[in-house]
Amino acid sequence: MSRIHPAENQCAGKYVEEEENCIRNCEHDPYDSPCVLTVWKRSSMSFQGTDGFTVFDSCGKLAFRVDNYTRKDGGGLVLMDGSGNALLTLKPQMLSMQYQWNGYRGEAYRTSPKSREFAMRRPRSALIHSITSSSSNNKKECEAEVFMGSSSSSQPNKQNRISPDFKVEGSFRRRNCKIKTSSGALVANIARKRVVNSTVLLSDDVFSLAVQPGYEPQLIMAFVVILDRLSPKPFAPVLCS
Repeated sequence: MSRIHPAENQCAGKYVEEEENCIRNCEHDPYDSPCVLTVWKRSSMSFQGTDGFTVFDSCGKLAFRVDNYTRKDGGGLVLMDGSGNALLTLKPQMLSMQYQWNGYRGEAYRTSPKSREFAMRRPRSALIHSITSSSSNNKKECEAEVFMGSSSSSQPNKQNRISPDFKVEGSFRRRNCKIKTSSGALVANIARKRVVNSTVLLSDDVFSLAVQPGYEPQLIMAFVVILDRLSPKPFAPVLCS
């Protein structure tokens, strides 16, 4: 089986300065190069009944993980660092026709439910398109919108709502989409991952996330986790007896 992430000893045996440079590849210094992560849609916990994400940095070290023990979203999901520390808690909100998820720093929702970091949802146009079409060839179609800030400062459901801070264009289900700012600046790119030194594509469960300098990789990874929940699943016909 091909290795899905960079060799873990890529930084071993080199000078300390080179190892530090390798680590800095995933820090959000505006003068650094893009942070390239390998995302594996699989929980780091190996026992049956769990799902989630395991994310490696450019050195093959565990950067982020999401372990969902119940395969249910009702209690939310927690994005953790490699050591298991909670970075962002993601909670679903299904009080309207537009399926929405809210993100909180750490586990802030427990003590301050209104201290929302961001809200992410599918726009109405994407909902209508998912009903009328099983596939999309329009790479510029908006799959999701992100509104930064607390619930008191931004209300995407209001009639005169503000513009989203970020938007997702393309098809996450096909692992071919971009995250952009409201002005159109590229924030991150999601793409299929290839076997090293080959044109062979790996399965959809393994893909690349390239985060541009100046943006928090953990925040963008939280967007990816929610995209997986918002993305329409392949149509499965219901058989009647």
